[in-house]
Amino acid sequence: MSSPGGPRARYQPGVAEGRDVVITLDEKGSPRTEVAGDKSTAAQCYKFTKTDPDSVHVQVEPTAPAQETPPPAYNDTIDTEDAPSRRTKCCGGPSMSTRVLRVFKEHKKPILISFGSLLLIGFIVFLGFAIDYYLKYGLVPDGCKNLIGLVSITGAVLFLLAYYCISRFCGDDIYEHCLKHCFTVMGNIWVKRVFYVLCLIGLILWIALDTARNTQNLISGAGLIVMVIFLYIFSKHPDHVKWRPVLWGLALQFIFGLLILRTQVGFDVFRFMGEKFQSFIEYADVGSKFVFGEKYTDHFFAFKVLPIIVFFSSVMSVLYYIGVMQVVIVKMAWLLQRTMETSSPESINAAGNIFVGQTDAPLLIRPLIKNMTKSELHAVMTGGFATIAGSVLGAYIAFGVPPTHLLTASVMSAPAALAVSKLFYPETEETMRLDDNVELGKGDERNVIEAVAQGSQIAISLVANIAVNLISFLALLAFFNGILSWVGCMVGYEILSFEIICSYVFMPLAFMMGVEWKDCRLVAELIGIKTFLNEFVAYEALAKIINNRVTGADGVTMTVRSEVIATYALCGFSNLGSMGIMLGGLGAMAPNRVGDLAEMVVRALIGGSIACFMTASLAGSI
Repeated sequence: MSSPGGPRARYQPGVAEGRDVVITLDEKGSPRTEVAGDKSTAAQCYKFTKTDPDSVHVQVEPTAPAQETPPPAYNDTIDTEDAPSRRTKCCGGPSMSTRVLRVFKEHKKPILISFGSLLLIGFIVFLGFAIDYYLKYGLVPDGCKNLIGLVSITGAVLFLLAYYCISRFCGDDIYEHCLKHCFTVMGNIWVKRVFYVLCLIGLILWIALDTARNTQNLISGAGLIVMVIFLYIFSKHPDHVKWRPVLWGLALQFIFGLLILRTQVGFDVFRFMGEKFQSFIEYADVGSKFVFGEKYTDHFFAFKVLPIIVFFSSVMSVLYYIGVMQVVIVKMAWLLQRTMETSSPESINAAGNIFVGQTDAPLLIRPLIKNMTKSELHAVMTGGFATIAGSVLGAYIAFGVPPTHLLTASVMSAPAALAVSKLFYPETEETMRLDDNVELGKGDERNVIEAVAQGSQIAISLVANIAVNLISFLALLAFFNGILSWVGCMVGYEILSFEIICSYVFMPLAFMMGVEWKDCRLVAELIGIKTFLNEFVAYEALAKIINNRVTGADGVTMTVRSEVIATYALCGFSNLGSMGIMLGGLGAMAPNRVGDLAEMVVRALIGGSIACFMTASLAGSI
């Protein structure tokens, strides 16, 4: 019997009111009604369509007047929202899950508001208990750090909520009455010139006062200027260089570095983030221990480092599913776009490179790649070469590289990559307008569990790619060193190797970045390994050098300053092997642009490498 809310036949004359009836088809295909029973009921009168089964239980309106009406037509339209099987409905109405889902859809907003309010009240109560517990037992180990972290996260969330509410409900009024006039004044050409002159004077004074205490910083600043001059001389279109994105890119890089490395608050914040990130990736050890056994650290790289990539890839997939990464990337892209006046696609890609890899970030702008200008494509590739993925960031931290500097390098390299690209390959075509919006969609996952599984599956190819590349590159390096040693022994120089050659070739570059002269050969050797092999091998060698200094073990060491500069210089995918990865990834997204990509990939690789070196120079000068 059909339930209220479902499809029903119209009132049929001659059928007892208040009883169930059955409508069937006779031999000629005409509908026929029969009394099904004596059970009384009360229901509304609905239409009946030919989409119903051949036999359907319906209810008759008990108050319907007895009048002549035509039999129900099977071509009438159905008047119902849901289209589940009528047989299910006629046997007892919709299921409980269907009813719950219908209620949720009808009252979705108040239900979500109520649920959110309950969560907020619960969090406030928990925060109160946490503060009270700390005041009573303040000497609990790590109690202060945990409470400060909780309060900091709470403050950040409240700030974001306040910003969202103000921008949504009062944003237009604030802009019209306050900000519009300010932007008009700041847009004046003379105001801009005065502002730039004051910034330049302030920068010169700061450099003069700072380098008076440490002349080594001046070398790093001079090296940064030399790199900019090099990029301009070998620019694709020197006459079309727009200096605003270049200067603003360097300025953002300098501001980020100054806030993080030279202010106590900024350094403490990033150190706190680095410590928590390091603690976070250590949870991957639980899965490694379960799968590979208690002695999984005996095979450190395979069973300790690579599982971190799988774990972090799953976390990133979940963050994309719930929409957190999209919000962060859009806000970062907005900052780059408004200051540097770069187009929306290249700004979003540069912001995405802070968190994801060289072939993952372009997925954010995949529909636009086929129509992008050559300069924008060059910016996309340069950004991929100048940064690293968040998943491998955890692997480098597991080696023993300082997490604070790795996180800082990831942030600073985004504006540096755009600045280098716009200087090395200036824009000569019409680009997407500044105010055009690019929506970042979510994945196809249906729930969090599927997002976790999808992230793990994506990591399989990444882990396999890293493992097989390391095997092949290290084997080829050993073979090449064997040939060089064989050649060198003929002239009495048996120690000749690829590392030795790189240590001499890249020594001037290391010195320009501010590395102390006694450490230049070591840093130059690491740069050569990173460029011709990959950054994994280079960071592993750097980690051994850092460990020798920390533990006092026998082996080569370098100063802390040289270690920091090397950390920034190596933080990028700019190596020869990455060119094939870049062409394969972008070529699959835009087959019509493969020729343009192949033409610019070497220039983009050089630009990405220089962006890493500029970040290292800036870190050395600060």
